[in-house]
Amino acid sequence: MKQPELVTATQAELDAILALTKAVLPEQQYKLLEGVLRTFAFVMLRLQDARASVGRLRRMLFGARTESLRNVIEDAQVVHDGEQADGAVAGQLPESTVSEQAMAGVAASERKKAKGHGRNGVKALRGATIVECCHERLHGGQRCPECGVGRIYDCPPSTVVRFSGQAPLAATVYRRQRLRCRLCDAVYAAALPEGVSQAPKYDASCASMLALLRYGSGMPFYRLQGLQASLHVPLSDATQWDIVEQAASVPRQIYRELIRQAAQAPLLHNDDTPARVLALMKQRQQAEAAGQPTPKAINTSGIVALLDDQHQVVLFFTGHAHAGQNLEKVLAQRAQELAAPMHMCDALAANMAGDFITVLCHCLAHGRRKVIEVLEHFPEQGRHILQVLAQVYAADEQCRQQQLSAPQRLAYHQMHSGPLMQDLKTWMNQRFEQREVEPNSGLGQAMNYLLKHWEPLTLFLRRAGAPLDNSICERALKRAILHRKNSLFFKTLEGAHIGDIYMSLIYTCVACKANAFEYLQALQLNAQRVSANVAQWLPWNYREQLPVHAAA
Repeated sequence: MKQPELVTATQAELDAILALTKAVLPEQQYKLLEGVLRTFAFVMLRLQDARASVGRLRRMLFGARTESLRNVIEDAQVVHDGEQADGAVAGQLPESTVSEQAMAGVAASERKKAKGHGRNGVKALRGATIVECCHERLHGGQRCPECGVGRIYDCPPSTVVRFSGQAPLAATVYRRQRLRCRLCDAVYAAALPEGVSQAPKYDASCASMLALLRYGSGMPFYRLQGLQASLHVPLSDATQWDIVEQAASVPRQIYRELIRQAAQAPLLHNDDTPARVLALMKQRQQAEAAGQPTPKAINTSGIVALLDDQHQVVLFFTGHAHAGQNLEKVLAQRAQELAAPMHMCDALAANMAGDFITVLCHCLAHGRRKVIEVLEHFPEQGRHILQVLAQVYAADEQCRQQQLSAPQRLAYHQMHSGPLMQDLKTWMNQRFEQREVEPNSGLGQAMNYLLKHWEPLTLFLRRAGAPLDNSICERALKRAILHRKNSLFFKTLEGAHIGDIYMSLIYTCVACKANAFEYLQALQLNAQRVSANVAQWLPWNYREQLPVHAAA
């Protein structure tokens, strides 16, 4: 394609062109032309932004790739090659910013074995109905009809699986025959099957299923209403909310106990993500109109407490409070005789705001991400930092694969990661001292971030059990983000609180490898027993109570 002549146009000129062509072009072609011109104006404005770069523009238009070392190095190489081809920075960068050996090493470390075909075996279908099919003519011990000499015997059965679709909430209609006396009008109705007359209209499984779909999978009630209607079992969104809200009393007690359990944890992670609560947004608008001060942010805070290697507590809090303020509320219930816990977060002040004492550790992945953002402009220096951090993460993966204890992991990192991190710190300081890196440049700011927060970033070299990053909390917050993308908002603060309760219970079950649907249903069926001793009905120990109470 021949390189076109570069032109500039104002928004008013583009609008004038659209106005002239609207009466001439058909509707479909006009919409296409309007989209093209709008895209042109948007891209030109972004290019005029001094902070915009080729990499950022590409990520904005085509989506971001993952931040694996292989991907970020490939992206930096593509940008570098493009800049040299255009002559924009020719002679300023070395001919090869990424060696073949480095790329081969990254490819070997990042390559993963395929997990398989993705289909599930029969053993995975634990909730399926099993129908035993016996042979219509033969049984074990008979003589073989084929040879007439040997005897046939039972062997492992073959299996055939058939799937069928159904509504998430099914309904059963009992049509009771009624007889009426012609003389006295006495009515005689048929009896319901055993157990049906005492059962509630909405079974305990209804609330569990609705909560799992709404707060576990992010499916809004109005969308579920349409699905139920299309399958001829209609259930309005208002009714769904009533079912979930009425069933929330027992989960609310578990939620409070989870907060108390999380307060005793030796390690807590926290972070924020934006949320929308219509009632709070309306209050803020009214306060702003009256000239009153009001909080600007509405957040969903995620707090992940690691009690031990098997047990985790995942908590969500939605409202004006930031993650640090919510962590303060949790740690207010910590036993006074316990030592200060470790607190993992990024360096944002909101994550540490509050009156509590912790051993602070910062997220190494955030520091790494700042280097990735400027890698295309500083490929050699940025690649060096990323490769050092890649070796640190590789050492941590070795600890995980070898299932080392916390003290053993600390000793391993001190032996293998300690020298690497110390050399990296010395290298960054030398770049500033020798004036090879401008402190106000993108790379300088990324390196200053690492140096400024060096102590909390390297706590894993001094304290057993300290994590490298805050990934576990960011993964938990993805659940809240999924809910926000699908449901958009909560209507009231109480609705947001109900959502926090169910999301906390569901994702604590996920973290502890418990079945969330079965757990929520067990809480409803054993409501009185749960209220009597809440601590015995947590996601990791509730199964121990089921056989005892079932026998009683």
